[in-house]
Order: sequence, then structure tokens, then C-alpha cells
Amino acid sequence: MNKKELSKTYDFRSVEDHLYDWWESGGYFKPRIDPNQKPYVISIPPPNVTGELHLGHAMFVAMEDLMIRHSRMKGIPTLWVPGTDHAGIATQLQVERDLQETEGITREQLGREAFIERTWAWKRKYGGIITQQLRRLGASCDWERERFTLDEGLSRAVREAFVQLYEKGLIYRGAYLINWSPGLRTAVSDLEVEYFEEEGTLYYFRYPIADSEESIPVATTRPETILGDTAVAIHPEDDRYSHLIGKSCLVPMLNRPIPVIEDSYVDLEFGTGALKITPGHDPNDYEIGQRHDLPIVNVLNPDATMNANAGPYEGLDRYQCRERLWSDMESEGLTIKTEPYTMQVPRTQRGGEIVEPMVSTQWFVRMEPLAKPAIESVRKGEIRIVPERFTKVYYNWLENIRDWCISRQLWWGHRIPAWYCTDCGEITVSREDPTQCAHCESIRIEQDPDVLDTWFSSGLWPFSTLGWPEDTEDLRYFYPTTMMETGYDILFFWVARMVMMGLEFTHQPPFNTIYLHGLVRDEQGRKMSKTIGNVIDPLEVMDEFGTDALRFTLLTGSTPGNDMNLSLQRVAANRNFANKLWNAGRLVLMALDKAPIEPKDSPEPTMVDRWVEARLNGLLRDVDRLFTNHQYSEAGRQIYEFFWGEYADWYLEIAKLQLEEGGDRAWLTAWTMASVLDTCLRLLHPFTPYVTEELWGILKSVCQDQPSRYAPEDGWEEALIVAQWPEPLTKVLDEDQIVERFSVIMDLVRAIRNLRSERSVEPARQISAIIVGGELTDLLKSSQKAIAVLAKLDPEQVHIHPSLAEAPPESVPLVVGPIEAYLPLAGLVDLAAERARLTKELDELNEQIKRIGELLSGPFSDRAPKEVVQKERKKLASLQESADKIIGQLESMGKSH
Repeated sequence: MNKKELSKTYDFRSVEDHLYDWWESGGYFKPRIDPNQKPYVISIPPPNVTGELHLGHAMFVAMEDLMIRHSRMKGIPTLWVPGTDHAGIATQLQVERDLQETEGITREQLGREAFIERTWAWKRKYGGIITQQLRRLGASCDWERERFTLDEGLSRAVREAFVQLYEKGLIYRGAYLINWSPGLRTAVSDLEVEYFEEEGTLYYFRYPIADSEESIPVATTRPETILGDTAVAIHPEDDRYSHLIGKSCLVPMLNRPIPVIEDSYVDLEFGTGALKITPGHDPNDYEIGQRHDLPIVNVLNPDATMNANAGPYEGLDRYQCRERLWSDMESEGLTIKTEPYTMQVPRTQRGGEIVEPMVSTQWFVRMEPLAKPAIESVRKGEIRIVPERFTKVYYNWLENIRDWCISRQLWWGHRIPAWYCTDCGEITVSREDPTQCAHCESIRIEQDPDVLDTWFSSGLWPFSTLGWPEDTEDLRYFYPTTMMETGYDILFFWVARMVMMGLEFTHQPPFNTIYLHGLVRDEQGRKMSKTIGNVIDPLEVMDEFGTDALRFTLLTGSTPGNDMNLSLQRVAANRNFANKLWNAGRLVLMALDKAPIEPKDSPEPTMVDRWVEARLNGLLRDVDRLFTNHQYSEAGRQIYEFFWGEYADWYLEIAKLQLEEGGDRAWLTAWTMASVLDTCLRLLHPFTPYVTEELWGILKSVCQDQPSRYAPEDGWEEALIVAQWPEPLTKVLDEDQIVERFSVIMDLVRAIRNLRSERSVEPARQISAIIVGGELTDLLKSSQKAIAVLAKLDPEQVHIHPSLAEAPPESVPLVVGPIEAYLPLAGLVDLAAERARLTKELDELNEQIKRIGELLSGPFSDRAPKEVVQKERKKLASLQESADKIIGQLESMGKSH
């Protein structure tokens, strides 16, 4: 950037687009391959190809871009692999809806090949929107390595993975109970089903015993499934019905005989204590059916209408059947009662319709053999989960994992590479499309119409995007990746599956750290929902406040694994922070312009120069520690607090006074101002990339015109995005003492400001002060001008003494550690109120003195470490000193204590 003047305010609209284009065209997002250096790699969680930006995207982009920019500035070869997911169900639904709305036809009417071509056209039209929106957030991905889960390379990886698992016997096909989505007309996995507590009805009815006047009372929440019952079960210890075990009862309205069996699964407390068994439509009943070798009767069509097994109810919708059947049973005298009942209702994540458990022929992955290595990899520390508490959740899911139904009755996706032979009935599974049956060589083969679950291809993402199964240079250098950053809500959907797939196909964990962020909620903590009307559009937020403001809010407001509440007031406050940065930059540039170009001598830094550098060095150490521990939010907060609360509010204000001195003092002050600003911009760049890059570029340009003004130790880099991350210097011996001494001045100024505010002294009114400094008198005198300006004191009426024989009359006293200050506010304050304030302060001090005194006189002094005891003694002495001063002040005001 070559601009040398700053506008009065920061205009993010004129900066963001051109800066991003400059970064990308400059090749700054591309990593170098250095065989001698381990790279830092993140694979982006691929958003849906036809999706649009929401706050979940904004969160992961901000977090991952922070990690990537930090690593890049550390000089590490850094790669962020971008890409999108074909999102089988979501994308197909969008295209189907568009077909219906624009042409009034269904996908079946259009035909499979034409529909797939139409979906590719949809992807070409809308697929670039989401990636442009990720760019808007500042995502510094290597876009030349962008991948799509249906592109040629990833499709080859999917086939290879399927074939390998099939050849190992880890993929199989069979008829089992699965979750069926009638609206989507496809199977969905257990993870894609959410359970909601809803009010329903419990229906009580009688099962007639064959050739008897007896009946068994049974209860159900889904009467339509009665038509698929194949047994009634009772508990072995239930004496009420034990005499019926082995007999037959009759399915209501169908009069189909089914056995009465015993099974300990039956809950004696639920309903009547007898349980109808429907293996074809209930997962628990399915397991009971397997134990007792019961037949499976499916009564539902794929669209959730009743099939021929439902007898006279064939063709009815499932809920119409429920009403009709119950009415008919009432007419037959088979019903007992109904009552309200709260139950867990399974609904699809996509669309929210009620899922039907159904027996269907599908493809499955055997998960237990894949789960064991994934558990061990975390146990052995090869993979670390942040925050650690999710490790238990991860173990619990994998230790109780069930086989994964991977086939979907969709058209958009990776078609299952399996062909059925019409002649011999065998299945051919192949990496390439076969021309004949692998078993009998017949050419009469037909490919399975189903596609794979989207999460199957996503599970291969960290290595398929780098070229697997080919042995590519990218795969050799950049795999395993470093960090998997994503939301905790897809720990099982995606993260655990990537671990299993990575270990299975590459024999290495796909990443060494899993960082889980939380959900973004509204400021009241509610989940964002179109129904509530509280959805915040990140694009609108960026249009109003700028990208940096949104990023900084998300990054400093979130902690690993915890949800965050987003307030637009906070975003507005962080826009103000960007303006504060800009204004500080303007002040520094003016200082560089006015100060001498070079010094005449070798000026010594003032105490405040040394203080700001010592505080900055401490900040660098803290930020490095926080980044290492993935405490990015706290790191950002501390940088913010230093920049605004110390550098801008204190150092720059005092620097203005030092600049007025001119000469070498002004030169060194301007140099220090520029040096600290340069370091702060480097620290803030991963959080707020746009304003920092723009400001840093102008600072660099100004300084390069006159190198003696200021230059970093290793010279100016091409751009801030590739500038060196600041490293802390070795701690000097008196660093803590420098900070402590200046803190006394800060405390004194704050105390005077607070008193002025409490007593409503006009801000512009300068008042006099008498300050008793004791051992700190020289320090206070050296900073007298700064104290006067910052505390709004009259410079001609500030008197600093080592001690006073007696307190000045009609003055309000202040005690700040070892310092006393007297402000003659006669006529401006209520001296009686001041006595009350001091008395209260003294009482509080005496309470603390008593507590610490009792602590030190007890066993604590013998048991605690010496340095801890010494710290408490020092604290006690300081409290006693303050109490003595207040007693003296009260006495001087005419009151003994």
C-alpha cells in the first residue's frame, strides 16, 4: 500500500475489497513447500455448495483465518484448503423445488440423467456465491487448491474408499431397520434424526386371545403400527399374564394370529405392562423380534401411506389410518381409553418431518472395527480435543457406536459403485465402471440407483483434498493436517468419521488437534430462528459495521466449546475500536512528521517510554502463552485492553507532552510511538486483518521515506499478512519495577479523576493539588507535568513534597498506596461527607488488616510457602500504612479516630 496520508475516519468500504484482491493476486495465500519445515494445515469445513453465508460460517471462518494468519506470520508454511460440499439432500431439494415452481414437474418426470445435469447447472449458477462470501470475511485460503466433493479427484477417492471397505468386509448390504424420511423418500442415519419432546396420545386397547374370551390390554402411541404387530410380549415376572404365554392373540381388525411371548425388556410400569411388538417399525421391537425369530411385517409405503399388509386400510396416509383404525376398533369394542402422553418424537434434521422406522435393504458400514483405532488415537494423545471435556463425549459415542447406513435414495451424489447381475444375482463392486459381471461375465448388469450419504465423502476430506489415493506432493507434505476447527454440533457427524477414515486409509490421524467452537445465539441466548425473527445476517452486519468489527466480536466473545450470545451493540463497539486504531495511527504519523528526522545524540528513554515497552513485552509473553493454549478470545481481549487502555489512553497522551519538548526527546518519542503501533498491528492482524493491513502499509510507507524515523529490526516486509509475528524480548531485571512504579502514577491520576467526577468538578476546570510522595517524590516530580495534564490539575498549582508537618486545611485527602494527595475543594465538596467516606474506607481497611493478621498469627505462617507468607506480610504492611494515613487525614479534618 502506497498511501501516505490517513483520512480522518476509517472507511472500511473503500478498503476491504481492494485489499483482499491485493492479497490474493500477490500470492500471499499460497504456502511454500519447505522439506525442512513442518507445515501448518487446516482443511476448511466445506459449506454447502449452494448455501448462503450465516453466522456459523462467519464463526468458523474468523476462527480458522485467525489461526492461519498467525501461523503464516510465524514463518511456517501455512495452507488453508478451501472447498464446498455437494450436500446431497439440501441441494436436490432446492432443485426439485425450483423445477416444481418454474416448470411444474417432478424429478421423476424429468428423468435421472436430465435431473443430474440440471443440478450441475444449478451448482454452476449458485455455487460461487458462498465462496465469494467467505472471501468477504477475509478468508485467506489458497483458492487455487479449492475442491468440491463431487469433483473428479474426490469422486475417485470415494470409490477407492468404498471398494477398500467392501473388500475388507466392512461394507455390507442387507435388510435392516433404518430411519425413513417419507417426504425425502430416503433413508437417513441415526445422527440425522433429532428427538423432540412433544405432547401426544397414549391409546389403550385389547388384544383378543384366540379361541378364548380373554384379552390382553396393551398401550401404544402409534395405533397404525398395530397392523404390523407380530407378537405381544409380557415380562417373565408379571403374574397377571403369565398363564397366556405361548398362546396366540389376534391382530385387531385383521384377525391375524400372533404369539404371546415373554421378554425381560418389557417395562412393567409402562402402559398396561404388556407390549405390542412391531419389528418392522420400532428399533426396540426389532431387537426383540431378532431374539425371538419373529417375522417382520412392513405396513408402510415409501411415502408413508399404508401398503397391502394393512388390509382394508391400504392407500391411506399413516395418520388417516390411525384415525380410521381406532374408530373401527371402537366399533368392535376393542378400545379401552386414551390419555395425553408426553413422548420423544423423531424428526429429520432436514425438513423436520416425523421419521418412520422401517425395514429396508440398504448399504451399511461396520463401525466397531473403525471406532477402536479412533478411540485409541485420542487416548494415546495423538489427537487432542479442545476443550478437553468433549473427549468423554467422543469416547462415549464411539464406544456405543452402531453400524452406519450409508445409502440414500437420492440422485444427486456419489452413486454407489455396485452392479447387480440379472443372470447370477451376484454383486460386482468396482473402482471402474464394469462392462460385465465379475462372477459370471454376463453383460446384463445394472448399477445400484442409490447414492452415498454426503458424510461419507466428507469423512475423506482432509486427505482426499490433497490428492489421495494418488501419492501427490501435496499429500506427502501437507498431510496429516494440523488443526480441525469446527462446531461441537458435528463432532460425530463429521469429526469422528474423519478420524476413523483417516486412520483406516492413511494409517495416520488426519489432524493432531480438534478445536470445537460453540453456536452463535442472539443476545438473549436464544437459538437464531426465522420463526422467532432473531436471525442476524452477517452480510448485513459487515455492510453496516465492517468485517473487522464482526470478526473481532466473534473471536473475543467465544471460548472453546461454549455458545456465545451476539449483540449488535458489541459489534458497534468493536467498529469504534477499529476507529480508535485509525485515530492512533493518525497521531503517530503526525508525530513522525513533526519530530526531527534523526537524533543528534543517543537519547535515553523516559520512564513512560520504558513502561510502555515493558508492558508490551509482558503482553507478548501472555499472548504467546494464550495462543499456545488455544485461548484466542483472551488473547484478543488482552491486546485490546493494552492498545486502548494503556497505549492510547496513557502513553499517547503523555507522548504528546514529550513531543512538545522537540529535539532528541521528540524523535525518540515518535520512534517509540511507531514501534509500539507496528507491534500492535502485527498482534491484531489475525483478528482484524483489513484495518491493520491498511494502517500498517501507510506506516511502512511513511517510515521508508526516512528510514531513520523508525524501522523494524529486520526491516519492513512486503505486507502485514506475511510480516513477522512479534516475539517477546528476554525479560530485563527491572521490568516489573518499571511497571510497578508507573502504575503508582496511573493510580494517582485515576483517584483524582474519580474524585473530580464524584464531586462534579467541571471537566475543563483545573484545580490545585498538594502531593506527599515520601520515597516516590523524585518519581512524581519527574512526571509532574504528565500528572497535571492527565488529572486536569493546574500545572502552576501542583506542589510535590516528601512530607508535610500537617495536612492542609479544608482539603479533601486521597490515599493512593504510599502517596497522599490533598485537593483544596472548599466550596466544591461537603467536608462532612468526606469524613464519612474516609471513615468507611478506614473501617474496610481495618477489616482486611484484622483478617490478614489472624491468618498470619495462625498455622498458615508455618504451613504455607515462604514466598506466599511474605506476600501476605507485605500486603498487611501496605494496608496498615494506608490506614495510618487515613487516621492522620481524619485528625487533620478535626476528628480523631
